[in-house]
Amino acid sequence: MSAFTGHLDGGEKGRLFVRALDTGGLVISLDFELHWGVRDLEPAGGGYRANLLGARAAIPRLLELFARWDVAATWATVGMLFARDRDELRALYPDEKPGYADARLSPYGEPIGADERADPLHYAASLVERIRETPRQELASHTFSHYYCLEPGQTRAQFRADLDAAVRAAALRGVKLRSLVLPRNQLNPDYAGAILDAGFTCYRGNARGWMYRPGAFSTERPHKRLARLADAFVPLSGANVIAWERVREPSGLCNVAASRFLRPALRPRLLDERRLARVIAGVRRAAERRALYHLWWHPHNFGVDTDANLAGLEAVLREQRACRDRHGLRSLTMAEAAEAASG
Repeated sequence: MSAFTGHLDGGEKGRLFVRALDTGGLVISLDFELHWGVRDLEPAGGGYRANLLGARAAIPRLLELFARWDVAATWATVGMLFARDRDELRALYPDEKPGYADARLSPYGEPIGADERADPLHYAASLVERIRETPRQELASHTFSHYYCLEPGQTRAQFRADLDAAVRAAALRGVKLRSLVLPRNQLNPDYAGAILDAGFTCYRGNARGWMYRPGAFSTERPHKRLARLADAFVPLSGANVIAWERVREPSGLCNVAASRFLRPALRPRLLDERRLARVIAGVRRAAERRALYHLWWHPHNFGVDTDANLAGLEAVLREQRACRDRHGLRSLTMAEAAEAASG
């Protein structure tokens, strides 16, 4: 089975992408990482465990929602999650591992169980299969080890080895990777060649705005985090829609840049309504301007208050359907958006 079950072929595909360039597009991507994405911040048995376990329950419900609304999504998956058991995972380890100056960032010493049943926070082959089987869902990469491209000590050679391991891990489940999301959005422009050499056609770049500029995690400052939070409610960074002509870069790699992080549901209700209104306004602006709008989040953001989070997402999908009917707004995976922008 193809990893892109909703990806069209031949003339029909060509007609879709010609029309897509004449209209706007909604791209949704999810950073599927479970504990690998937060292990340097949260212990496996700590207070965030409920979110991580809740993500496993939320993912099938997300897939059902996407299928019901005929919506495409890209699942940027940490390569370690593709493994079925400890032996399979360790056989995938690259020879060159990241040499972070802060050794706590490396996941290779993380205690792991025997398999997915024993350790549901570090394996997810069954969920990968659910994604594969759902129409219009793209399985993509979040690197193999949740690799940090801007942290001191790591090198381009180590990054190449990590991407090679990610490609091999996906191949175990019959998946060919085309789209890449970099953990913590740490884009290193010197690594574009390594990304292309590994077979990727596109990546998710950062949203526009000074508060979204990439950097090492140690350089994060409270005022940047506060500005990103405020931007979820008031338009500090603008609508952040992406013109089609900005997607393809001189290297040949496509930057399907982020527009907005879909923050979890909030209380009080008026604040949550403002959060959703900001997202919906961006979707509408993309439709009107015939541009792209790229919404992203983590499944574990829906791991608690799942009903409220799904209801908010459904409001966004309802707007996408209305914009499709009025303006032709398309629902696209990252790979489909990149292919459309490449002509």
